[in-house]
Amino acid sequence: MRVDLFDFDLPEERIALRPASPRDSARLLVVRAEGELEDRIVRNLPTLLDPGDLLIFNDTKVIPAQLSGMRVRGDASARVDVTLHMRTAPDRWLAFARPGKRVSAGDRIHFGHDGNSCFLGKLDATVVEKREGGEVLLAFDVAGAFLDEALEAVGHVPLPPYIASKRAEDERDRSDYQTIYAREEGAVAAPTAGLHFTPELFSALDARGVERHFVTLHVGAGTFLPVKADDTNDHKMHAETGHVSATTAEAINTAKASGRRIVCVGTTSLRLLESAAREDGTMTEWSGATDIFITPGYRFRVVDALVTNFHLPRSTLFMLVSAFAGLERMRAAYAHAISSGYRFYSYGDGSLLSRAEKS
Repeated sequence: MRVDLFDFDLPEERIALRPASPRDSARLLVVRAEGELEDRIVRNLPTLLDPGDLLIFNDTKVIPAQLSGMRVRGDASARVDVTLHMRTAPDRWLAFARPGKRVSAGDRIHFGHDGNSCFLGKLDATVVEKREGGEVLLAFDVAGAFLDEALEAVGHVPLPPYIASKRAEDERDRSDYQTIYAREEGAVAAPTAGLHFTPELFSALDARGVERHFVTLHVGAGTFLPVKADDTNDHKMHAETGHVSATTAEAINTAKASGRRIVCVGTTSLRLLESAAREDGTMTEWSGATDIFITPGYRFRVVDALVTNFHLPRSTLFMLVSAFAGLERMRAAYAHAISSGYRFYSYGDGSLLSRAEKS
């Protein structure tokens, strides 16, 4: 499909730079299967779900994956910024280096910032490989828990570019850009639909009889990359690693067999379930990498409804929600959201989408 079909104009003032407070006071646009739109708030979610519905959350935890350092090559040095996006070994990460032209295989990079220190004032890595688009494979001098500790000391919260370009990251982001149920470390971007949930909202969902289960998909920095191709067939997704437990798989199978709905919180949860599902829509325990790219025409096998934020023009995520709820329906919903003052992107408001049709 043509990528320009997924374009729209978004005023700068609609981009949220801070989350709603409290989290569940954010607005929620309900987009029903028949196209009806309803303005609510996230706190109303229990009344919009049915007893027995399964909410599926992504429990990945964001790490300080944004690093600034000095590249050293012989006597020459240059400043580079690096965003980690996928761990491949206890001491190795795939990352995006900027500017990529300053980095080559064999280079050493010394990381550190703001007077913080780690291991005598630096965290060192070697560039093992250089790939397309500024992607590099880094081998750090420490591994496992020692590397995790080092990243906590020298890393920054990797705020999305549309926020980072407007203000600096600060201490508030360390908690704001993390779901209350984050558990499995490894993400470099938050599963942002989950940022709206609070303990009070969980209690209300429990009282409603809505079940809660978790999967893990470590969101990579590739989620921020623009679609530069003119046709969706020419766009390549970056892989992300995930896991669906046997317990969650069994709960989904039981719910589907009894006609209850599977409601994903966030596109990351949806992408993982659709990657892990068998052809008939049943689930089993699953671990691995997925680069699934969902565009209109995709046949959904598992998910019946989706809680998600408002996404960028021409992005893979707007393509996904258009596949889920229908392109024209989503264009109308986004037009309504823009004209009604909804806040967009990672710290913005949410929506509740029903699948356009059973497949």
